[in-house]
Amino acid sequence: MKMASFYGPEPVGDTAVTLSVKEGRGAETVRLVRGLADKIREAAIRGIVDVVASPGRVTVGYDPLAVANFEELRAAVAAAAAGAGGMKAGRSLEHEIPVSYDGPDLEQVCSLHGIEPEQVIARHTEPEYIVEAIGFLPGFGYLAGLPASLATPRLKTPRIRVPAGSVGIGGGQTGVYPFSSPGGWNLIGRTNARLFDLGRPRPALFDVGDRVRFVKAELPPPVASETAVPRERVENTTITVIEPGLFTTVQDLGRPRHRASGVPLSGAADGVSLRLANLLVGNPESAAGLECTLLGPTLRFDQDAVIALVGSPFPGLPLGVATRVPAGTVVPLGHATRGCRGYLAVAGGIDVEPVLGSRSTLLTAGLGGFAGRPLAKGDCLTAGEPERTLSQNGPPTLVRGLTTPERPCVLRIIPGEHAGLFGNRPWSQTYCASSRSDRMGTRLDGEPVEGSADGAGMASVAVFPGTVQVPPDGRPIVLLADAQTIGGYPVLGHVIAADLPRAAQLRPGDEVHWAQVSLSEAHAALREREAVITAVRETLR
Repeated sequence: MKMASFYGPEPVGDTAVTLSVKEGRGAETVRLVRGLADKIREAAIRGIVDVVASPGRVTVGYDPLAVANFEELRAAVAAAAAGAGGMKAGRSLEHEIPVSYDGPDLEQVCSLHGIEPEQVIARHTEPEYIVEAIGFLPGFGYLAGLPASLATPRLKTPRIRVPAGSVGIGGGQTGVYPFSSPGGWNLIGRTNARLFDLGRPRPALFDVGDRVRFVKAELPPPVASETAVPRERVENTTITVIEPGLFTTVQDLGRPRHRASGVPLSGAADGVSLRLANLLVGNPESAAGLECTLLGPTLRFDQDAVIALVGSPFPGLPLGVATRVPAGTVVPLGHATRGCRGYLAVAGGIDVEPVLGSRSTLLTAGLGGFAGRPLAKGDCLTAGEPERTLSQNGPPTLVRGLTTPERPCVLRIIPGEHAGLFGNRPWSQTYCASSRSDRMGTRLDGEPVEGSADGAGMASVAVFPGTVQVPPDGRPIVLLADAQTIGGYPVLGHVIAADLPRAAQLRPGDEVHWAQVSLSEAHAALREREAVITAVRETLR
């Protein structure tokens, strides 16, 4: 399809479509992209989950199960885009960010460019920058307009921790880290401006198309953030963590509709297993439970409870059935015997404070869940009031058959926009899941893919759980629930939504094979999976 100012919408995997601006990059293009994104949101098209603006394009995420006909969705998005085609610019705000130019890499930047600190400061504060995209971290703005004389290569070895508020330069871009995180940009200063604040109606300070100026300022030294500590024991404690296991977090089904602000979906990496575990104990499917990774926790249940484990099997509990545990029971889950992640549901759900409408833990920003972090020894959890009393157990064979991890794993995939860079070899190659995998993505080891690029000169694009990126080392990464919202690596393809739980259950050493499928096959596979979940739901009723 073609319009006056945009190309598209074209499919991106089986959960998104994208529209590209004809004019390319530049301030006017950024404003057009912003206007287009606003117009599509205003159209309130059924099934749309997120609208993400990135350099030169808008990507629209949708729920295939809420869309009766894909072509009708595509036509509705095209109609909204056509209505925005004549817009000159979207709304924008101006921001002034105070900066104390005392960063640890300031001298290195000066040395590289042969200038003094005051010249770096003068050049950095001179332009009016424009926000091209929000991503990487919640509220992180990619700012265009850095003078070419300050363009500085990223650090060869990224820092493990960049303090929140750090102002950096990475290649030809500049920006501010809203949260403490790993990072490879050159740090030239710091600010006390809050780029993401849950106390604001719209937490992200920046939006695409906004204008930003940096102003030299003398700021007080940063105040050390408080370390999260376990809650004190309370009367209604339901669960006490005796041992936390390898990596146990509170998760629900995530927080959609916030990707435009750089907030990942988060939630259970294997959402199907959490949904089934909740059904088994009588909870709503979206209730919060515990995601247990490889080595499960040891938990003491301080009140009578009904619990269920689905996903990876752990020896401490039967898989796929509801179990009543009396007060005082200690449950050591032990090591997962297969797969990577098990989901423990408790009748009533894990009761933690919702953040942006979700109880899931977002580790990169320390938001949600239990103090924004994995569980630790001594933590005390509470459960909500169960909605109903179970009259029967679920069909364990059906539940186990839907969630038990397979070996070897075959992931169905729709080729991505950069697949042509890599030829046919990736599709026939065998990969193995890497021990370097985490909730952001499953990394695959194997013969490096030829034709890999570092993304230099390639515009960053919106990415979703299931997107398969190829970083410079040539080893693909299947993005999972905590994946960033914008990515600059070439996209090999997109694992279909029906197979994302399989990708989340890959443990180090598991073999992985690709199987290419069409968009219609991907949507059909998702409907088939949902029919099985519906059968479980109806049986339990």
